[in-house]
Amino acid sequence: MKDISILIADDEEEIADLIAFHLEKEGYHIMKVSDGQEAVRVIENQVFDLLILDIMMPKMNGYEVTHRIREQHNMPIIFLSAKTSDFDKVQGLIIGADDYMTKPFSPIELVARVNAQLRRFTTLNQAKNEKKSNLEFGGLVISPEQRAVTLYGEYIELTPKEFDILYLLASHPKKVYSVENIFQQVWGEAYFESGNTVMVHIRTLRKKLKEDQQKNKLIKTVWGIGYTFNG
Repeated sequence: MKDISILIADDEEEIADLIAFHLEKEGYHIMKVSDGQEAVRVIENQVFDLLILDIMMPKMNGYEVTHRIREQHNMPIIFLSAKTSDFDKVQGLIIGADDYMTKPFSPIELVARVNAQLRRFTTLNQAKNEKKSNLEFGGLVISPEQRAVTLYGEYIELTPKEFDILYLLASHPKKVYSVENIFQQVWGEAYFESGNTVMVHIRTLRKKLKEDQQKNKLIKTVWGIGYTFNG
């Protein structure tokens, strides 16, 4: 039995039961809740390794839940929602979700994505135990130990994925990374049907780094290839 606990937050009981059935077959410990407030409450009192979260729920929606959880926790979050527009997917990723699946969904694919997120998160935590030096580029300081970024002394709040992308690029200045390569290294899985996921994160990362106010762009687009850090 895998010693991994997963929380399913979905007000559709049949869907929650279906997800639980397939994940329990994988050996995961499962808990189910049916509204956003309950999801926040149990996470504050119990340890979970991953959260599967619906967006449209009673009392508190998935966006609000994610915002609350990200204040204290860094567990992988997978949105599973009937909202299928690109705007909703982008919104979920920007807020801090690690993945986004739409209903109806394939249980087999969901299990594969859960496994991939847990592998990536485990690898990331193992890497954290290795002592790493801060990266400094002019006024930009990236601290891998604290997973913190400051720009001219001002703290820049990044989602886990935005930090991982920035650290990957900044660790190898001038090296060009393709979109596929960034996705594989940051998400820890093969590049498939990811759409504009990487580009969305790059765009929000640039905005948070205030590149529109600077002459020299930190993250440079190499047209037709990918991105590089211009440190």
